[in-house]
Amino acid sequence: MEGQEPSSSKSRTKKSKKGNREEKQKEAIKAVPESPEAKQENIQVKIQLFQDQPKKIPPLVAYFPSGYNPNPQEEEDGPKNNSNRPRVKVYRNMAQNKHNRLEVVVSPSGSNVDFVGSSYRGEAAAAQVCRYSLGVLDKESGTLKILPIASNKIFRLEPRVRGLETANKDDLDSARRELTAETKEDKMGELTALYGTKKDRKKRKDMLALKKEADPESQKSLDKKIAQVAFNKAALGDTTALIARNIPPHDSSATSPQDTYPLDQIIFKGDWDFLEEDIYRLWQKGGEVSSNAYPTFVCNRIKKLEAIEDEDEKWKLACLFSFITHLLKFNDMCKVDRVASAKNHKIPNVLRQRFHSMFAADQESKSWSPDQINRLISYVLVLTLHADQFRTDLRDIAKDLKMSSINLRTHFENLGCKLVREKTGVYAATLPVPLKFPSENLKRKRRR
Repeated sequence: MEGQEPSSSKSRTKKSKKGNREEKQKEAIKAVPESPEAKQENIQVKIQLFQDQPKKIPPLVAYFPSGYNPNPQEEEDGPKNNSNRPRVKVYRNMAQNKHNRLEVVVSPSGSNVDFVGSSYRGEAAAAQVCRYSLGVLDKESGTLKILPIASNKIFRLEPRVRGLETANKDDLDSARRELTAETKEDKMGELTALYGTKKDRKKRKDMLALKKEADPESQKSLDKKIAQVAFNKAALGDTTALIARNIPPHDSSATSPQDTYPLDQIIFKGDWDFLEEDIYRLWQKGGEVSSNAYPTFVCNRIKKLEAIEDEDEKWKLACLFSFITHLLKFNDMCKVDRVASAKNHKIPNVLRQRFHSMFAADQESKSWSPDQINRLISYVLVLTLHADQFRTDLRDIAKDLKMSSINLRTHFENLGCKLVREKTGVYAATLPVPLKFPSENLKRKRRR
């Protein structure tokens, strides 16, 4: 117990010294007189808000990044000599739709350097998401005037040597950006082609056609090219027949049906990710593929997925069924008498845009041309051949396309298929290799 007494006395002396030090600091703070600037004064003012007037230039707000002080004498001696103040000039662009373009020039007395700033170049041309205003407080009248500033910009006044004719870099850039009437028309035409309405796009197309016809130089060059062309009548006949068929990409020299109409040239690599979200996901969850939402061709073949053991083959066939479904629903959507089941069907945007570019009707006419209809039917039939291992029954797909089996035979023959009669009396379409298309003479005999 005796050993603990000295430590307690030391702690008491430390606390007493600390307390004396705090009391001295408080007394020193009280002894310092309060400055008049430290006092806060509450003033009741009347706010006056002024709107921008087109005929008058509002106040201009500017700053000097170089550190130049336009009024050094006022800070030292007060406003005595006004002759030493710099001259300020404001220039406005009087062209139409450019009244907000202002330029400020501050010219110090006795110097050949001007400070120039504009509201449309340099720092002022950057994106701005705020609005500036200038407030003027009059304590005597008790009013606070809020005024808009010129062009809603704060001018950056940069030094320029007076008399030099070298153009500023910003001036050169702005001069390059000035568009001529023809260039501006071309730019507007490009925007119309991308985002314009159907009516505006058709007007632009007609205008370009008129310009080409009116251009004598282009007409002369076209005549020369036509005169130099040597026509091959046999090749021209084959080309006409190929265009009339409107068939998918194919390889006539292929030795297997799978390579004759390659699937990767019909269903692109990026399409498979969107296709697996339909029938494949529904099949994994144990859902039912109902005839109200899916075509007859798909509903009657959905059980094939159960017999396939390889998961990759199952996934591929399910995606193929989904692509056939999207094509058939797109066909129903674009008809004049739209089918009710197609209204609620959702086609991925990537596929919808491609379908529109490949099969959709003209911009002005609502009905499809025969070539567009035949092209879509050809794509559907090639996909059905892939799904049925190149031996497909005509009845189901004919029902989905709302065609008779007899009319559908012609489309299969255009693809190079042969019709084989099964034991049940039903015709099935097969694809022999190498690929051979029917000749034009055979077509004419059948029409007769």
